[in-house]
Amino acid sequence: MTDQSDLIASDKEAGKAIYGAENKKIGSIESVMIDKDSGEIAYAVLSFGGFFGVGDEHYPVPWKLLRYDSELGGYRSDINGNRLKGAPKHGSELYDWTARRAELDDYYNDVVIRPG
Repeated sequence: MTDQSDLIASDKEAGKAIYGAENKKIGSIESVMIDKDSGEIAYAVLSFGGFFGVGDEHYPVPWKLLRYDSELGGYRSDINGNRLKGAPKHGSELYDWTARRAELDDYYNDVVIRPG
């Protein structure tokens, strides 16, 4: 049974900071994407760059790459800003998750999840 203190509503995650090395903020969660079949969180759409929300770019990042840090009140990740700049983007047009999921998984699995 899941402890209720381990649960949080997805709308509460929007805006939470993502930190990389040395507690440096690399972006924040724009939204959380849930797999309808499994009910599991698949991705966080990370807002990166820009200034006060203007010019932000959005990158879907596998949820399994984020670890909550209660001291920071945000998430930690091994992904850095340079790595994000080469990642597939979540554009302003309708994003086709079905077609892009394999591309995203391959991108992050090769470098972040299975480094080497």
